Amino acid sequence: MKLFDRRTNADLLKLVVFVVFTALCTGVLVLVIGNVSFGGSQQYKAEFVDATGVNKGDDVRIAGVKVGTVKKIQIVDRSRALITFSVADGTPLDAATHASIKYRNLVGQRYLALTDEIGNGAELKPGATIPVSRTSPALDLTVLFNGFKPLFQALSPNDINTLSYEIVQVFQGEGGTLDDLLAHTASLTQTLADRDQVIDSLIDNLNDVLVHVGDRDQQLTQLITTYQTFVHDIDQDKKPILDSLDQISALSTQTADLVQGIRSPFVEDIKQLKTFAGQVASQKSQLDDELQIEPIKLNKIGATATYGSWFNFFLCGFHGNVKLPGNVKIPVNYTTQAARCDLG
Repeated sequence: MKLFDRRTNADLLKLVVFVVFTALCTGVLVLVIGNVSFGGSQQYKAEFVDATGVNKGDDVRIAGVKVGTVKKIQIVDRSRALITFSVADGTPLDAATHASIKYRNLVGQRYLALTDEIGNGAELKPGATIPVSRTSPALDLTVLFNGFKPLFQALSPNDINTLSYEIVQVFQGEGGTLDDLLAHTASLTQTLADRDQVIDSLIDNLNDVLVHVGDRDQQLTQLITTYQTFVHDIDQDKKPILDSLDQISALSTQTADLVQGIRSPFVEDIKQLKTFAGQVASQKSQLDDELQIEPIKLNKIGATATYGSWFNFFLCGFHGNVKLPGNVKIPVNYTTQAARCDLG
């Protein structure tokens, strides 16, 4: 039992030492990475014409080293942004200190950079404000990148990200050099040069289009003029056009009323037509027989009109009785042997 207690106590002691050591290491790591300082700090203010993107808690840096934190952003005079920030005790700030807003990355995070410029070296008292004449807003990436828009349209997303980052770094005066930027640009322009055949073909096709348009400038001008006249006439006649639309609307209403009035008889006609179709279907065999002998009948009838647009009738035979007074009947039989009377 005592042996078990000794082992338990030893393991517990090792665990406590491990936890304390790990906590100390983690704390040191946090202090180093976060550049946390437990010293005192002094607050100052800086006035900017534009502080878009700056948030409370952003870094304040000198030569890339964090020396403070942004405390507050507020609007003054409806046209200026006033940033309140703190710096660690012992950080030298004077009347020549220049404050500028810079990008930490392309995501849009920013920080406040303090630099010493040539000028009055009098110490800046805590609570003092750096005037707008000694501040610089963040670089307007929209305006910058719009200038490179034709180039970006021919690049891949990875190339755009690389070039954009280099541009921002160079124009902010941080990291990288113009040589690096030119090297990346040269690589990208070489990629464009590899596509010169496609670009040449596009330019040639565009040139052909412009030549054809130029050859037909009179027709194009006439078309535009005619269209302008057409639009002007429509504008002049808009009242009659609108009136005609009103008349069309009234006509549609009357037509609807007319259809409404004949709907019942029309439905009855449809029903009767269905009955008629049924009767025709039931007499289909007889109709087929009649249609088969109809050509023979038409031929016989046509034979009577062979001499013109009239019918000739020829008496081939006559059979009957003549009734005389006294109820005397005399039979009459008349026949002819004409060829046309021979019906075979």
